[in-house]
Amino acid sequence: MRLLTPHGQEHLLRWWPELDDAQRACLAEQVRAVDWSTLARARDEALAAVGPIDLPIHPAPVRRLAASFEEWEQEQAAAETGQDLLREGSVAVLLVAGGQGTRLGHPGPKGAYPIGPVTQRTLFQIHAEKVLALGRRYETSLPLCIMTSPDNDAQTRRFFEEHRYFGLEPEQVHFFVQGTLPAVDAASGKALLASRHELALSPNGHGGVVEALTQSRLLARLEKQGVKHLFYFQVDNPLVKIADPAFLGLHVQAGAELSLKVLPKLSPEERLGVVVEVGEKLRVIEYSDLPAELASKRNERGELELWAGSIAIHVFDTAFLKRLAESSALPFHRAHKVVPHLDHAGCLSQPEKPHALKFERFVFDALPLARKALVIETSRREEFEPLKNARGENSPGTVRQAMSNLYADWLEAAGVTVPRHADGSSRFPIEISPLFALDAEELRGKPLNLEAVEGPLVLE
Repeated sequence: MRLLTPHGQEHLLRWWPELDDAQRACLAEQVRAVDWSTLARARDEALAAVGPIDLPIHPAPVRRLAASFEEWEQEQAAAETGQDLLREGSVAVLLVAGGQGTRLGHPGPKGAYPIGPVTQRTLFQIHAEKVLALGRRYETSLPLCIMTSPDNDAQTRRFFEEHRYFGLEPEQVHFFVQGTLPAVDAASGKALLASRHELALSPNGHGGVVEALTQSRLLARLEKQGVKHLFYFQVDNPLVKIADPAFLGLHVQAGAELSLKVLPKLSPEERLGVVVEVGEKLRVIEYSDLPAELASKRNERGELELWAGSIAIHVFDTAFLKRLAESSALPFHRAHKVVPHLDHAGCLSQPEKPHALKFERFVFDALPLARKALVIETSRREEFEPLKNARGENSPGTVRQAMSNLYADWLEAAGVTVPRHADGSSRFPIEISPLFALDAEELRGKPLNLEAVEGPLVLE
């Protein structure tokens, strides 16, 4: 009651006299775990942030893909810097993996979804094998930090244990759990109950990674180990170049605290936030928040003026993350949702219309807070095909085809003939384990004994 009364939330104990000891312990633990001052701040910030951006919005300055030999040489020099960072142990990998596979019809964590075009390797296995291959290449033990959610933490830990961490040492894999906040009634601001002894909790957004890293003390442990840079990505993208040396090198050479990769949006409607410049500060505007006339505006070449779609691939300096955590600087955003909850009579209510607010932070809101930030263009074909939907775009079929297309490109660069469809896509499913080759250059150095692809192909 001491925690709840100052914030007007004492109604959460309405059924306390009727609860048994186990239920009381559950509710008490959940109440103690909530920072009620933070919840009040989240509500106030989210309700205040309803107006449009009132400053001019300009395209962000972006380092484009290398278009000249000089730019290619600069990239190679940056890659050498990044390789040195990996060898000296100053880089860790941060995998955001709190999602479930529900939308894909898959029970359990999304990372456990089988996506390999031939072998059905899971997303987790693909990412873990990339980390393992990087460690072998650079003779280092690259820390893999995995942010789970309360819904999938136990399942994720068990999945890694059952698969013996995919060859990684257990001590180099660090699990930590994303935070939650109670949903509140939109009209009254009162926190909602999912049952008489449980709060209606929801994840606090991928921006919650900053708080979770510090509260778990993982950030402090990484810094003690000498880690200065955190490579951040999301579990649903199997094409990501984990700890890309060129990206790391460019980040350090620029003196940036935060760097991110972007690519040209396919259309104004593509569901990617756009990196822009507002009032001399870089920021990401969610696709749903960008006015339609700005989102669709094109230059004289017919290209989208605000083209730089953010794909959730970042490099953070650990010192910057520490500063963000100390200042609690990331703002909260609201989502108006339908939340099943107990009504005043203690019965489960299933509203038909959105009536509640959920609060979350976005990791890209760190961008304008960085003293120096760098935005780099990457290739969609080489690095972005996320698994989002059961059918249509960003579905298992399109992701497997994108993986096969990338591996087909690697094979052709190594002198192997690959049959193609009329649209240029690989005719056969192809899969190359990261433990066989991390990139096209490594594949070219392998004795393949293969002249042409004549059917489904696995190299491992």
